[in-house]
Amino acid sequence: MPSLHDVATWEPLLRLLLQDNAERLAAPDGYVAGRIGRGSWSVPVARPAPRPGRASLVSDMQSEWDAVGRVRDVLKESDVDDVSFVLKAPAPGKAQLHLFDRGPAVESGVGTHVGALALVEGAVPEPWRRLPDPSPDAVPAPTADTALLERTLRERLPRAIGATEEELAAAETRLGVTLPEELRALYRVTRARWEDLGEDYSAATRMAEAVGCELFAPDEVYVADAASRPAPWEHAAMDAVETRPDAAVQGLVGSPGWIVFGDTGGGDRIAVDLTPGPRGHLGQIIVMSHEENCGAGLVADSLTDMVLDRRPDEGRGAGREEQPPAVAWVNRRSIRSVAAAAHPGLEALSIGAWEEEPLSLEPLVGLPRLRSLTAYPGTLADPLEIARLDGLEFLELGPEEWRVLLDAGAVPRGLSAAAIEAQGRRNPLQVIELANEILTLWGRPPITRTVIEADLGPVA
Repeated sequence: MPSLHDVATWEPLLRLLLQDNAERLAAPDGYVAGRIGRGSWSVPVARPAPRPGRASLVSDMQSEWDAVGRVRDVLKESDVDDVSFVLKAPAPGKAQLHLFDRGPAVESGVGTHVGALALVEGAVPEPWRRLPDPSPDAVPAPTADTALLERTLRERLPRAIGATEEELAAAETRLGVTLPEELRALYRVTRARWEDLGEDYSAATRMAEAVGCELFAPDEVYVADAASRPAPWEHAAMDAVETRPDAAVQGLVGSPGWIVFGDTGGGDRIAVDLTPGPRGHLGQIIVMSHEENCGAGLVADSLTDMVLDRRPDEGRGAGREEQPPAVAWVNRRSIRSVAAAAHPGLEALSIGAWEEEPLSLEPLVGLPRLRSLTAYPGTLADPLEIARLDGLEFLELGPEEWRVLLDAGAVPRGLSAAAIEAQGRRNPLQVIELANEILTLWGRPPITRTVIEADLGPVA
């Protein structure tokens, strides 16, 4: 099989790109860009409209499918996740293909967008470093009843095969925690192995209905600490966690006391909580949404309650006085000034679409918890004000604002990660050069570029 850097790998796609983008490529400094991954791709080729009354078929775009497929096959063979490219055409029929390897210091972005730059190896945003507060006074809910739980499940699942003490002990050794008694009682009734169910989907459905979730086998149970819930810096830096005084569940990304034992059937995880909030119960059942980076919701005060379908008290937290948000968004449709967003508890500020005079960051100076700042290009009156913001760990700016900081030697050296907000048709080659300049300040591996030249002759 040819390598990723062979012309043969790319030739069919290059012909399509040259044919469908002739006008753009012929313009001064013209280029097109794209990305191909093992599971998806984004390439600028024309797709015919499907016939009225039906959806697009692979056959409608067979040439694109085949051309991209050749590259994807090489990615799989080379164990490479994805590749981004920029194509130039210095003369008719001639292709200059720039291929980029992000390397270990750059996260994957959307399309050809360069993701966040990891300036400190292994660093994670502050919410991912947050550990649960101690809860020494937490006790199980009065409704927790292992005998009732086990009896109910045996009535519902009379032919189930339970886990042995050796299997439960093996799970505890692997996890490094002692399984709560209710969870042990559940697994004594059923170990939820697919082969025990005769590989029968209807039997699996009956078990899920009996338990209240899609149950994991003991050797699939895991601890949902923060590391089990990774998120890209660009999103995670704009998250904040908080535990209210009247909360049943601690506001966390993850916890060494969250023991995941099931799924809702839609990707949300069900866990026993051994580190409850101030008004929670030891061993309560929580759910972690697959659509959110952090936090969890209360399902039941005990596993017994969940199996018996008894709902928790929904009145907890009522009447709490609202506090200013830890994450604020200044833009033309939300908060209308930096001063209105600033307060001592502010952790992250995003300045978005803005059509008025550029904004000063003066109201942010001295805020004790501010750690993340993102700003669209052209929204800052003086980018050098950023140098006065102590404690920033994440910064996202437009290329021009980064240029100001770099030229002045004013890039905050306390950053753990950075990102470049390159809107519109910004040439990726220029963005990558800027990204490498930032990476060099921290001695991090750069984005590497390989250029492939090809003379394809006349392109129809």
